[in-house]
Parts: sequence; structure tokens; C-alpha cells
Amino acid sequence: MPRRSSTVSSRLGESPQKILHLDLFSGIAGNMFVSALIDLGLSRKDLENDLAGLELPHTLKISRVRRAALSARYLRVQLPGEKRSSRKHAAKHDHGPHGSHSKASGGRSYFEIVELLEVAELSDPVRHRALAIFKSLAVAEAKVHGVSLAEVHFHEVGAVDAIVDVTAAAIGLHRLGVDRVTASAVALGEGTVDTAHGLLPIPAPATLELLKGIPTVPAHVKWETVTPTGAAILRTVADHFGAMPAMTIDAVGLGAGNDRPGPMPNVLRAVMGHSNDGLAQDRVSVLEANLDDLVPEHFDYVMEKLLGAGALDVSLQHLQTKKNRPGFLVRVITQTHKARSLADILFVESGTLGVRVQEWQRWILAREVISVKTNYGRIRVKRVRGVDGQISVSAEYDDCKRAALKADVPLREVVLSAELAAQELPE
Repeated sequence: MPRRSSTVSSRLGESPQKILHLDLFSGIAGNMFVSALIDLGLSRKDLENDLAGLELPHTLKISRVRRAALSARYLRVQLPGEKRSSRKHAAKHDHGPHGSHSKASGGRSYFEIVELLEVAELSDPVRHRALAIFKSLAVAEAKVHGVSLAEVHFHEVGAVDAIVDVTAAAIGLHRLGVDRVTASAVALGEGTVDTAHGLLPIPAPATLELLKGIPTVPAHVKWETVTPTGAAILRTVADHFGAMPAMTIDAVGLGAGNDRPGPMPNVLRAVMGHSNDGLAQDRVSVLEANLDDLVPEHFDYVMEKLLGAGALDVSLQHLQTKKNRPGFLVRVITQTHKARSLADILFVESGTLGVRVQEWQRWILAREVISVKTNYGRIRVKRVRGVDGQISVSAEYDDCKRAALKADVPLREVVLSAELAAQELPE
């Protein structure tokens, strides 16, 4: 049965979309990202109050510094009884911990950090984002060192820095009300870096693993421009990579890394703005392949694999291919940095010999997903504001199907109940 839509008046979508664009001409580290958010207006008091929920003793040292010709904010995490001169590791890597698979390192394991974040007094959006960033970091460390997630450990100083930086990044995005994050191509340094594993090439192996599918450019400097923590934050929070999107600029924040020699100041520039009208804009990659030998009943498996790997949409169309063979056109819409990994799934699962790629601009209606209480349990409902200002509501099919089967009632009754409940909520 088609989903039923109703219209109600609402203020949903009247506020422009808040966009954060990251200009990565000198790369990114965890403290650089947080420093830029502070320079954009993130309240130090709010940040410190929220970080107190970690129950992890530390002090934020925030100062204004010069990097070449630019004035920027600089953040350093100081541990109890620690002197600045003792922070050789952090000074080298701008708060970018390099993982260790040795339990004797005296640090925290990945799962210990997960447990710390799960019990911390943090808002759910902050907790979920911080956990996602740390998972990306740990998965990369595990892969490059050939160990399991349970064996990934971070050295004590680096672990504390990373926990604070990652959590502060999540807090900042939440506190500033950022709806969408875009980023330029990432400038990468070259040379070597001294780590707990010895001398390693720049970018560090975990950093390079995290940057898979993300556009990069050479920075032409002999130092580490991107740390593992910075790469993990970027991979997790950025929705699109490319030129700064169309928007009205509201504020510019500069977050400093350590003072480095080179043609460009070691600074992350963050631009906050809002969309120019009620429609948000972004760019997506569209993958297409013609298939003439895919077993039709296998397509639901291919679709689930693609959606599970981050595809925004997957569709199938009937075709008449060469030599009059019946076939299908599979189309996948995705964020640009995920295009290659989704193309690999198409090659493996569909048997296609080629995947076409295009980049499209799209306009997006403001929407939100809410959960409503019905006689059949809680059901998710999508609310969307149209260009005419009206709100349409559409109950989540999977939730309705599950509830209808459990209650042994017609599916349409559950759908109607959920959508009526959504319409009755306060604006």
C-alpha cells in the first residue's frame, strides 16, 4: 500500500540550514578543529561544563597565537601536574595519538574508551558522534597494525588528548547547531614522523587509512599536516568534500596547530554560514551500471549491502540492452567520498564490468525524523516542509510493518495512526 501523506502547518524548515565549511589548506588535527569552533563562538564555559561529564581530570589551555600572518585560537589539553615542556609527544603531533597494540603501553584500550564515553554525562547526540569518531580511529589503527579492536591501545597522554578533543568536537558541533559540514580537499605533508612504533612515513598509516575516498592535495611541507584524530573527526563529520557551498557567511574561525615552517600558516579555517533559501544544496556522486546477468532475486541483497555501506539511495530500472537482452540499470546516489567503496560493492556483488560516475548538484527539502507514540508502539515518522511551506508526514514503512504483524492488524491502520499522531504534535 502506498504511504499516505497529510499536510499540516508547521515552522519546520523555516530556519535556514546552518553550514560549517572547513578550509583544510594546512590539514587538520583534533585541537585545531576544536580551536576553530571556539573561534567561531563556541562558549568556553559551555564546553568545559559539558566536558566535565567525562570525569577525566584535565584543563583546557586556550590562547590566541600568531601563525605566520594570521591570528588564531590555540587549544592545549593539560593533565594534572603536567608541565608544558613534558608534552613532547603531543607537541610533535598536535594531539594526534598513534595507537599501540601493546597492553604494556600504559594507555587505554579502545573498549575502555568506549565504556568511558557510554557512562559519561553527555547528551545523546554528543555521545553518539564521539563514539562514531573513536570507532573510525580504532578501526583504522587495528587494520594498519594487523590486530583486533580489542588489542588497540592508545598511549596515556595521547588517549586523554584524543578523548577530550573528540568529545569537544562533538560538543562544539552540537552547541553551535551545525546542520551540515563540508570540507575542501585535504592538504597532506610529507616526510617521516617519530611514533611509538618507530619512524613512520607521513601521512601516518592510520591517517592514510582514514582518508580513503577523501580528496587530497600536496601541502609541499615536510611535517605532519593531518593527525589520526583529525582524520577520524573529518571522516565522521564531513558530509561533502569540494568547494565551499553556496551560502551566506556568518562567521570565520581560525584554529591553530603548532608553529611550523612552510609557505602557509598552520591553521584550520572554519567558515560558518547559512543556506540562502529554504532549500539546502549539496553535491552527490551518482553511480550507474547496466546489468544483463544479475539474478533478479539477488537484487535485494545488493541493495542492502549498498545502503548498509552508506548509499543515500539505490534504484533499479528495466532496460533492453545490446543484442536485445533484457537487463537492468542500477543507480546509486551517495556522498562523494563514499563513491569508490560503493563502486567496489557493485563490482563484487553485481558482476558488472564497469561503473559510470557522475557528480550532481541537488536541492534538499528540510526534513526531520520523529518518533511518535501509537496504540501499536512507537513509530518513526518523517516530516518534510515543501516549497509551498506545507508539512507532509510519512510513516516509516519498516516500523509500521513490524507493528502491524505484531498486533495482527491491517498495515494501513498502523500507518494512519502514526501519521495522525505526528500531525497532532506541537509545532
